[in-house]
Amino acid sequence: MATLLVGQSGGPTSVINSSLVGVVRQAQKESKVDKVLGAHFGIDGVLNEDFFDLTNISNDELTNWSKTPASILGSVRLKLPQVDSSLEIYQNILNIFKKHDVKYFFYIGGNDSMDTCMKLDLFFKEVGYECYVIGVPKTIDNDLILTDHCPGYGSAAKYVATTLTEIALDTDVYKKGRVTIVEIMGRDAGWLTAASHLANINGDVVQLIYLPEVAFNMDEFLNDVERIYKEKKKVLVAISEGIRDKDRKYILEYQGTTESDKFGHMQLGGVGQVLAGIVNQKLGISTRAIELSLPQRCAAHLGSLTDVKEAEKAGSWAVKYAVNGKSGMMVAYKRVSDYKIVYKTAKLTDVANQVKEFPREWIINGNSISNEYLTYALPLIKGESYPKYSNGLPSYSKLK
Repeated sequence: MATLLVGQSGGPTSVINSSLVGVVRQAQKESKVDKVLGAHFGIDGVLNEDFFDLTNISNDELTNWSKTPASILGSVRLKLPQVDSSLEIYQNILNIFKKHDVKYFFYIGGNDSMDTCMKLDLFFKEVGYECYVIGVPKTIDNDLILTDHCPGYGSAAKYVATTLTEIALDTDVYKKGRVTIVEIMGRDAGWLTAASHLANINGDVVQLIYLPEVAFNMDEFLNDVERIYKEKKKVLVAISEGIRDKDRKYILEYQGTTESDKFGHMQLGGVGQVLAGIVNQKLGISTRAIELSLPQRCAAHLGSLTDVKEAEKAGSWAVKYAVNGKSGMMVAYKRVSDYKIVYKTAKLTDVANQVKEFPREWIINGNSISNEYLTYALPLIKGESYPKYSNGLPSYSKLK
């Protein structure tokens, strides 16, 4: 008897359950898999032996899952320590895997999740336990290396571009406009903020775009805002939450904020308010800050059909690779034409703890994006994925 175990980790996306559906559906077809378990709250569920039995989940239920945002198994932000410093944790995981005869392990997540997969794969190989470990990518940040793009990014980009378009229409209704600063997720990579440029295919929607890859210059920013406002009587600005100055100081720190999260990273969020206050004070222009926050990653009602389909295939291919003897790998996308994706593997040792930055050559003057990005991104947002509606509202699934 061989058991397949799957978990979800990190910040969810609107298609993270599509990848889970791909894993479960493919597992149900495989003769080498007798049982399918889902880890409740990711690796924390593994450590606490807290599992769902997914073996006989119906196809109709899985279809509903694929249109449901957030991690249906529950998620966790827990990065496994190094083996040599915490051998007891790994021995505990090994004992639990042996108890349930887990031979295949899949983890759907971002950078930290790929690190977890890598550590488990290396440990199992070191102790001689047969278990095939595959990472399934997930992140709206689109910052995993060795893959053309990441599941979740297309839908988040579609949400950002749509929302910026609608904000621009709203700010256009008054004779005397204002400066509107929209804060978008992205600590080290500006892929999601760059998606605001997609709105410009419908005209001059977003005037200024700032990513973490380029040092933010406050004086130049204020000059640009003042110049554009004098010309248009309005300015729409898109900024990454992680923008920093030339000294690598977060702009958010200009208000004295220094709180850190559990991984030691500065707690981001609020830089739009900081800049709005500075524009108000320095230029005397009415300014509003809008923080898109969590809807960027959970707006399944604006999901990209391309993203949903690719995410499910990523989960399916993960199982195919594992039952054919691959381990220590992440499923990756390779773009072979405009537009066609094939699925491949990338070594976890090459992927874990690396960040794919937005290409510098696609950033113009530090405050706008090249149309080369449109060629890259437009295929990723194609098609609409509508959830099931009931009483005029989306009817999402929950694991029973």
